[in-house]
Amino acid sequence: MAPQHTPALGVPPTSLSRLVRIGETHVGRGVFARRRIPAGIVLGEILGTVLDDYPEDPSYVMELSAGRLLDPAPPLRFMNHSCDPNCEIFYWETEPEGGANLEEDRLWLQTIRPVEPGEEILIDYSWPADAAIPCRCGAANCRGWIVDPAELHLLTTPQSDPGTE
Repeated sequence: MAPQHTPALGVPPTSLSRLVRIGETHVGRGVFARRRIPAGIVLGEILGTVLDDYPEDPSYVMELSAGRLLDPAPPLRFMNHSCDPNCEIFYWETEPEGGANLEEDRLWLQTIRPVEPGEEILIDYSWPADAAIPCRCGAANCRGWIVDPAELHLLTTPQSDPGTE
């Protein structure tokens, strides 16, 4: 069953700047809420350039369902990872006339818990174990690695001080 999604606060996607701003964090830039955003709200589509191959700097690239890549545009380009995220990325599913579900190469961002004004918008990157890097999110439940929780057991070198800089 597809998750239920709430429309984006009744504002067009071009108004994302009314909801979020870019600011500095302990790991570089981040995205912050301008106002309180309830849980279950679709903030908007993650727009950017769709690519067939990885760019020279793949730092911000997101994988799409059809094997293509999305190089997101600001502000959502600067979303940071947390092991305790307040948002999630999802594919919007449509039903074409034939009746079968079709996953488009479009990513959307939704809150999974309330986000307070000034709070950073955070997602769980859930990278595969072979791409994992030490995590610096600082969450109480930090895994120590930016990795898919289902693949954490594949990492052999434990972090001595998870969640710290």
